[in-house]
Amino acid sequence: MILVTGANGQLGSAVLAALHTLGAPATGGSRTPGGGMRRLDFDDPTGIDLAGVSTLLLISAGYAEDDQVIRRHAAVLDAAVRDGVRHVVYASLTGAGDHLAFALAHRATERLLRACGLPWTILRNGLYAELFGGLVMWADHGMESAFGDGALAAVARVDLAEAAAIIAADPARHGGRTYDLTGTPITAAQVADRLGVPHRTIGLDEYRRRLHDEMPELLPFQPPMLVSIATGIRHGFLSGTGSDLSDILDRPVSDPLMTALAVASATRPGRGQEAARSTRRTTT
Repeated sequence: MILVTGANGQLGSAVLAALHTLGAPATGGSRTPGGGMRRLDFDDPTGIDLAGVSTLLLISAGYAEDDQVIRRHAAVLDAAVRDGVRHVVYASLTGAGDHLAFALAHRATERLLRACGLPWTILRNGLYAELFGGLVMWADHGMESAFGDGALAAVARVDLAEAAAIIAADPARHGGRTYDLTGTPITAAQVADRLGVPHRTIGLDEYRRRLHDEMPELLPFQPPMLVSIATGIRHGFLSGTGSDLSDILDRPVSDPLMTALAVASATRPGRGQEAARSTRRTTT
């Protein structure tokens, strides 16, 4: 049995759906489980039950400060060892993202995984095309962003989900492997051009101020995370790509520009700004 953590989240639910499409025996785990899922609360280590799970697909519990995230991941890995899980697949962060504000928890989890004694596979996921589209801002004159002329090797979430499902369905073939799953570089100017609007670059100081002033619902650690994404894109650290994702999928990757366009278009004034807020809250 394959168990996908965070199965009510956007990536987890997509992975679970892809596993079902493959015909793989799989279920989900969540703090608020739906029908047929297991209750998994990483903040309650004594209650984590992984009995009968052969492959654990661990999706980061990253919606917290680093110490809390690492503690959660350590608890679930301890439970995996205790309960006889035979392979752990971890959805991590692209290697190009080492400088991002949320990278440390991923790298620490990779270290814990390699040391736990179980067979493992690490999927270093590139940043979502959905996130890129959701991070652009709108003004009376058109589109704004803090990305400058920089490009992001963005990935459609559905591609990452399919790749994770393929590997979890046959993990032995991928034991001890670390894959860097990046997509095709896209820019904010390309998004604006496709939507027929001008694009204006704003400074990082203005971007940080606007996150604080216009999105008071963000938790304290989130504005620095988002600014780190913006400066990483702006200064060319997240544009590198590779063939790991297309090799696993055995097909070309989906066009991330079309995915980003759909999200950016949906967040134009009068078309559901709440979608942008939701996207900005989901970075990994």
